[in-house]
Amino acid sequence: MNIPRTSYPRVIIIGGGFAGVALAKKLSKQEVQVVLLDKHNYHTFQPLLYQVSTGGLEPDSIAYPIRKILKDFPNFYFRLANVEEINAEKNKVKTSIGNLKFDYLVIASGSTTNYFGNTQIEKHSMAMKTIPQSLNLRSLILENFEDALLTSDLNERNALMNFVIVGGGPTGVELAGALAEIKKGILPKDYPDLDTRLAQIHIVQSGDCILKGMSDKASQKAEDFLEKLGVNIWKNVRVTNYDGKTATTNTDLTFETATLIWAAGVKGATINGLDGENFVTKGNRILVNEFNQVKGFNHIFAIGDVACMETETFPYGLPMMAQPAIQQGEQLGDNLLKLIEDKPMKPFEYKDKGAMATIGRNKAVVDLKNWKFQGVFAWYVWMFVHLFFLIGFRNRMVVFINWVYNYIRFDREARLIIRPFKRKNNV
Repeated sequence: MNIPRTSYPRVIIIGGGFAGVALAKKLSKQEVQVVLLDKHNYHTFQPLLYQVSTGGLEPDSIAYPIRKILKDFPNFYFRLANVEEINAEKNKVKTSIGNLKFDYLVIASGSTTNYFGNTQIEKHSMAMKTIPQSLNLRSLILENFEDALLTSDLNERNALMNFVIVGGGPTGVELAGALAEIKKGILPKDYPDLDTRLAQIHIVQSGDCILKGMSDKASQKAEDFLEKLGVNIWKNVRVTNYDGKTATTNTDLTFETATLIWAAGVKGATINGLDGENFVTKGNRILVNEFNQVKGFNHIFAIGDVACMETETFPYGLPMMAQPAIQQGEQLGDNLLKLIEDKPMKPFEYKDKGAMATIGRNKAVVDLKNWKFQGVFAWYVWMFVHLFFLIGFRNRMVVFINWVYNYIRFDREARLIIRPFKRKNNV
């Protein structure tokens, strides 16, 4: 890998997400050598992936080069690589570009879509965890409407304009709201010779409410917002299979759809070598202690979505969101320095700053610790928070200008089929 030898301890960070970047920043000016490994050369602001999928933003406005984030810091090295295996006994990681030894290892590999073992759904549905996946979804949505213009089969046309979102969490809710606004304000102008009123948007939620992690008031208000936008919400229904044309459920309800978007859950993106039952707990997450140390090791850590830190408040691990990841990354930076200096480390304590979701234009729900509100003001708060946490001044400006333009013109100009998407199974 051409990483120079040094007298400083070498810290390898696997993953350039929220947790990995926060840790790298914390260690960047310290007397340690930091090596960050990721299969992409950019950091993705995942909360806005749905806007890429629906043509509201271009992908480069929510991505930022990892090298640029830490370009001015000494003793920092980035390598574009896929980590294949961890050898804990020899303190070595095996990657697609070679092997590298470490003094301290931090696994911040994030999460991946959880299909709960259903290979048919995994094969035929669309995921939205990465920028390439979001671009695929954007192309498929637009291609479906192009195909709907060409078919004379009414059932096929309806299936092409029928969108089923499995999962009523923030991702599913925000995506449904964006699709509903496209149906209302953009499709009639783009496709005047197509009856876009026939387009249907469904949220299928296995539980009895959407936005389960938020307050009852936020959940109910989000449901009201979505219903006013024309979104169909099916609660206590679980999708059991999808063959590319028909989605079946655990009830007598079925959906004829060419687009099923899976937003029903995520699981930890574990790595070979630390993926056995001794290390991994529910949700395929690596079990860690209060210092984020992996069970049985003093020098191997896991942070962010891939880490499961069980507490009294969160017996199944902290929420798989950006805030816990950022906080863990920042504190682990301090703890690593203490560990190197043989000082006692500080236990991690999650500071819950609340949750929020937007349901479209002037519609959002926000739950803070002592204050819960919904509507227009919540929408402004949602926008401010997301702009604040975006990396890079240019990205903030581009996203802000896009949002202002889209709001004034009621338009989404990034509805482009840059690269046509075709399923491998030709369904």
